[in-house]
Amino acid sequence: MKRLIFAQVILGAVWLLALPSPAFARGEFDPTTEFEQHEWVSIHLGPLNLSITKAVVYLFLGTALTILLGLVLMRGKTLNRRHTVGEQIYEIAQVQIAEQGLPSKAMKLWFPYVASLLLFIFVVNLIGFIPLPLTGETYHGVPVWGIYAATSSLSVTLALAVLTFVFTHVEGIRWNGPVRYFKSWIPEAPKALLALIVPLEIIGQFMRLLSLSVRLFANMLAGHILILTFIGLMFILESIFLAPLVLPVATVFYLFEVIIVVGIQAFIFAALSAIYIGSAIEPEH
Repeated sequence: MKRLIFAQVILGAVWLLALPSPAFARGEFDPTTEFEQHEWVSIHLGPLNLSITKAVVYLFLGTALTILLGLVLMRGKTLNRRHTVGEQIYEIAQVQIAEQGLPSKAMKLWFPYVASLLLFIFVVNLIGFIPLPLTGETYHGVPVWGIYAATSSLSVTLALAVLTFVFTHVEGIRWNGPVRYFKSWIPEAPKALLALIVPLEIIGQFMRLLSLSVRLFANMLAGHILILTFIGLMFILESIFLAPLVLPVATVFYLFEVIIVVGIQAFIFAALSAIYIGSAIEPEH
């Protein structure tokens, strides 16, 4: 009973922290403002804008936590629960992702990449649902807490997808040579249809880039917007009495995102990256 009460208190505290923070700071609510990117540290090198924004800070934090998680789960000589969890993650990355997409001759080189993608995207997705005082907003001079996922920014997911896209074609050319690799894009078909098929095949290669980036971006963005919208109904309708109705619904979406979507999206991104790189190294035709 005491554990149940404690869990309810913790859950309530988390939701208070996760409420749309700018609504408190500005006295209004607009879910789109939660995803605005303001320059916290302005860095401009000619036409390049390398300024530090909220998304960049979350990426820095995600990178540090990913490295720390790897060290905690994998380092040490004495076997314990930490190592058991680490071995399970390693097995998922190797057996269910790398071995399903990569040929054996490329495992040594590209397994670390797809495993890093899995762990990094999972960590970045997960901290996106942990309330942190990194909203950039203040309430009476005190930083307000809120939730934000760096992967709900298309520029972040597109950058990750570009890495896989570049690695795919570089490896395809390296293992097969440019002529054989690009020839593998052309399917066996009547010559009269090749003028139509070849452009579609080229477009399909670039569609992989959009597929990787937009899938992750859209899922994370949609999950956050649903949670914020349901909670924001209290601000839109200016009634705290809606809390017993909207908070349980928002909690369901929150748990669904944390328990299911966070891990699945990381898994899919890493698995597709392995498949794309593997299919370039050993093209079907």
